[in-house]
Amino acid sequence: MQAGLRRGALKVQEPLVPQERIQVRSSKFKQARSLAKELRPQQWVKNLFVLAPLLFSQNLFTPAAVGRALTAFVLFCLASSSVYLLNDIRDREQDRLHPRKRHRPLASGELNVSLAAGVMIALLLSALAGAWMISKPLALVLFGYWLINLLYSTWLKHQVILDVFAIASGFVLRVAGGGLAIEVEISHWLLLCTTLLALFLGFSKRRHELGLLKAGAQAHREVLADYNPRFLDMMIAIVTASTVMSYALYTVSEDTMRRFHTHALMLTLPFVLYGIFRYLYLIHHKNEGGDPTQSLLTDIPMLVNVFLWALTAGVIVYWR
Repeated sequence: MQAGLRRGALKVQEPLVPQERIQVRSSKFKQARSLAKELRPQQWVKNLFVLAPLLFSQNLFTPAAVGRALTAFVLFCLASSSVYLLNDIRDREQDRLHPRKRHRPLASGELNVSLAAGVMIALLLSALAGAWMISKPLALVLFGYWLINLLYSTWLKHQVILDVFAIASGFVLRVAGGGLAIEVEISHWLLLCTTLLALFLGFSKRRHELGLLKAGAQAHREVLADYNPRFLDMMIAIVTASTVMSYALYTVSEDTMRRFHTHALMLTLPFVLYGIFRYLYLIHHKNEGGDPTQSLLTDIPMLVNVFLWALTAGVIVYWR
């Protein structure tokens, strides 16, 4: 009986969890979930450009080079997430006017701004420290990538045409960083094709925004007042033709022949053509294409096309 009373006493003495503590834990969980969403891990697909030098330098099966390239990829993921936090902190008022961006945690008020700012700084410092341990030039490129995005967020995004050039420079710096990470010379053809492709994606993004937001376009992004569909269609036509021609010339150039001992890379040209035409189709007929990552991950024909291009290019570059 006494043992039973002792068990009962122990049972009574167990502290109850206060309702306030449950609410605090729930709030922290929501903040963590909102923060993870703001980091936009789905956008890390863009950082695959970092691995392009690894593929085309024929180091895909060199363990040391693969390790350094993957590390550079992770560092660019940290830096790009820092950039996304920076942009969303600054643009949260304008994002509330966008039919899709208004649901982002910072725009909707779900995520604390101070927490986001602290994580932004921590991600940047971590990325720079990691890059410095691999290569000082890589750290400089990574810092340049973040600095350009800072300029974009504060000034360049309001400057017509220069805003798209700023977006394109991010892709070029990713490729440059990938080359510096594995210490290989970066082909000028690779940089040229990357630049033109990034300009195509940038102008296409602006075209999609105009079509999606219509009369409310300027309220969301001031620079859209300096664009119109006809002008953007002209720019897209120019960079489309330039991208295709540059890639076609690259596949049959003397430099390519000397490096890979074959002109067979021209067999990958149909995949490039289809990818560009498919993207234009998504913009003009599906009202999509504003987010290249979303198109790549959700549009099955585009996803299959990119896979076939990578597979074909890999076989040609590595199998002789």
